[in-house]
Amino acid sequence: TGPKPPFKWLGDRDKYTWSKAPRYDGKPMQVGPVARMLLAYAQGYAPVKKLLDGAIATLGITPKQINSTMGRTFARAAEAVVSADLMREDYNALVNNIKKGDIDVFDASKWDPSSWPAQAQGYAFIEVARGDLSHWVSIKDGKVERYQAVVPTTWLAGGRDAQGITGPYEESLMGTGTHPLVDPKAPLEPMRTIHSYDPCMSCGVHILDPDGNLLGEAVTS
Repeated sequence: TGPKPPFKWLGDRDKYTWSKAPRYDGKPMQVGPVARMLLAYAQGYAPVKKLLDGAIATLGITPKQINSTMGRTFARAAEAVVSADLMREDYNALVNNIKKGDIDVFDASKWDPSSWPAQAQGYAFIEVARGDLSHWVSIKDGKVERYQAVVPTTWLAGGRDAQGITGPYEESLMGTGTHPLVDPKAPLEPMRTIHSYDPCMSCGVHILDPDGNLLGEAVTS
């Protein structure tokens, strides 16, 4: 029922991205430290407001400008400071719980596969260093039937969707049309912007050969 060979391309679309392009309510989302820090700032969280207000006053910028190449780098460092303080509090609570004999770290009621129904589905969301990470699984007869992870880099690196809406990487480079590029042969400015997202392309992009054959190599710097 398909086209008669020979043909150069077989597909329902003329473009393809090797990274997922996840959307929330149909919209792309920037995830990661700058998103978390700006959200905490908007909610008036005191530790974050102190750090961001100090940076804003020192640099003479507005909160909106934190969403930038420099801002993402700063937000990662500022979040490390806030997280370290929170971890110290959590560590003290952990030690106190252990002293009281509370050593449970998860709900083990469904740990044994024999306790699972014939068919089950599950998902989990967690914030990691680069942003939102979710895992999705379908189980049938005690075995994993389908599994996928939507990692932070897919939120950030995902290409344009079917409506032509750009993802964060592309938008940050071309959204206003003013992103600098001094020398096209040495594109340092775009590289700095992409690096500010802390990309993990090995997480976001997967190319598999079922027979384990080496199909090609790519070297990046």
